[in-house]
Amino acid sequence: MFSSTLGSPQIAKSDTANATREIRYNWDDVIFFLEVARARNLVRAGQKLKVDHTTVSRRVRELERSLNISLFKRSKAGFSLTEAGMRLLQFAEGMENNANAIVETVVGTADAAGAVRLASMEGIGSMYLTTCLTEFQRTYPSIQLELITDTRLLDMTRREADVFVSFFRPKGRRLSVKKIGEFKIFLYAATSYLKKHRAPTELKELEAHSFIDFIDEHIHIKENRWLSDILRPPHVVFRSTSLVSQYMAACSGAGIAMLPSFVAAQNPDLVPILPSYFSIRDIWMSVHEDMLHIGRIKAVMTFLEKRVAADAVYLKSVGSRAQRIS
Repeated sequence: MFSSTLGSPQIAKSDTANATREIRYNWDDVIFFLEVARARNLVRAGQKLKVDHTTVSRRVRELERSLNISLFKRSKAGFSLTEAGMRLLQFAEGMENNANAIVETVVGTADAAGAVRLASMEGIGSMYLTTCLTEFQRTYPSIQLELITDTRLLDMTRREADVFVSFFRPKGRRLSVKKIGEFKIFLYAATSYLKKHRAPTELKELEAHSFIDFIDEHIHIKENRWLSDILRPPHVVFRSTSLVSQYMAACSGAGIAMLPSFVAAQNPDLVPILPSYFSIRDIWMSVHEDMLHIGRIKAVMTFLEKRVAADAVYLKSVGSRAQRIS
């Protein structure tokens, strides 16, 4: 959202077949257009702007009336952009970027400050990124982090988040994407499980064991299919869309789970199984190009890149007691 209110009506000239006419519109209305374009819903846009959805609807209609064009196709599924709306979106994002730049560069804010919305998958978000929070707060006390963990693919081009950390390379218009590290995924079981079931010493012995896995039809990201990198177990006793739930099930002794090393590191009771068999995933950080100049965004990106680099060994170590570099 714009960092400042742009309230003055603007004047543009439009060439017609016989004459040139002036078009007057309010820049503030573009803010409402942007949020509806991203949320595709009046209520959600209103929540983001902290106004009633009827206000959002009225301001969008006023912009359409001023420009004499239809910006959205309205349906039960929500709001989708027309061709004219798509063209306006490019300019509106540029206006937003320049408005934010006034605060970040022209005013010359000394310290990065404000809220940054960081998005990631549940596992890496809840069980790795949040463990870095204390250090981040100590380094940047004026920045408030907001973490979104979601199983669906977030649309960074619609600004559903400021920074996205993922283990797949996102695709999208005008995204700046960088690989910042890697992590390994191993098989783990709790000691309580291994007391009841003989620990396997070779791959074929895994067929006699119980496993914990994702629900196939709810895997929206192919990179989540890490268990199939090693085997397709014939006996799965528990499935969940939640990696945290799978971790908890493994900790309770329900079966063998394939977990990222940073997840298993949370519980020293989890024992690695056949550690020579593992999978590996990249860690990607992405941000919309228009956000790259913003001080607080740059601060978060720099911190995450350095933190992941410092944790390179920790993120790839099979041992549950792997040490992190402070």
